[in-house]
Amino acid sequence: MNVTAADRNLTAPPDSGSSLDKTVSRCIIVLLLGITINYINATMVHVFSKHDIFKTNPRYILFIHLVLNDMILLTTSVILLVQAYIINRQYVFVCALLIVPAVLTAQNTPLNVLFMAAECYVSVCIPLRYNQICTVRRTYAVIGIIWTINCLSLLPDVVLMLATESQQFLVSQVYCLRDNVFRSSYSRNKRDASHILFLVVVWFTLCYTYFRILFVAKAADAKANKARNTILLHGFQLLLCMLTYVSHMIIKAMVTLFPKYPREIASVSYIIVHVFPRLISPIVYGLRDKAFKRYFKKQMLCREKPDQIAQAAPRAGNLRSRQTKFKLKT
Repeated sequence: MNVTAADRNLTAPPDSGSSLDKTVSRCIIVLLLGITINYINATMVHVFSKHDIFKTNPRYILFIHLVLNDMILLTTSVILLVQAYIINRQYVFVCALLIVPAVLTAQNTPLNVLFMAAECYVSVCIPLRYNQICTVRRTYAVIGIIWTINCLSLLPDVVLMLATESQQFLVSQVYCLRDNVFRSSYSRNKRDASHILFLVVVWFTLCYTYFRILFVAKAADAKANKARNTILLHGFQLLLCMLTYVSHMIIKAMVTLFPKYPREIASVSYIIVHVFPRLISPIVYGLRDKAFKRYFKKQMLCREKPDQIAQAAPRAGNLRSRQTKFKLKT
């Protein structure tokens, strides 16, 4: 396997590219960003778990799965980046234990966005069949399908590594990157092919649902207009997620152009590729959805009392049942 100048710069010890002070400051910034975003996401998970009105709505179930997925991805990526600054090289088997959940959660995001767009399309374009198509049971089945597809996609790489690599390699130390752990050309080609397939399917679904909702939105329906904006946010979120698939090529190209700043390039790339997309998820539903936003603000400000929670959930459930009956009558 050839080693380019960009690869050597990326695997250089931290002290060669930056001072100790810069290394510590970058680690602190990354940790603070990760902790802040995970705290917001954990609060959303807490709000979801406390209110039954969210547990019976497929939209919120898909959203909270995306939030949990982002928390796992952000945690593992922060650990990978910080240990790259501090330790620089890691044992292969330890690196694999961190890369596997990071890769799985990164691949889960586009598929999760796909089904969220599909749910939005059903609620706007065929609302009378919404309760039949989008059920809680089917939603959890969809989440299981997402994990199954991506596990089956990554499993051959793990099996191939264990079958072809020597035991000495597994206990050796490498710079913790996916291509340094799964070194087979088959793994790289399969990864690129699966990424292209997933992205084509997801982008086609997003475009189809957007234009269908746009056609409905011509009637100046507020719900349709909001759904159209949600699909646009999904598209922007997916665009940021796509950077995950090409980030290694962009980093190598930038390091080739600016060989003196490999650590700065890696830090900026991490924030753009991994942090920004994790900020989009709370905005799409957590802050734009009025019902979730109300409970979220109360939780953040610690103003929600237990008796208020118990009274609010039945009222919300009754309102939802009345809305459903009204739809069926019309």
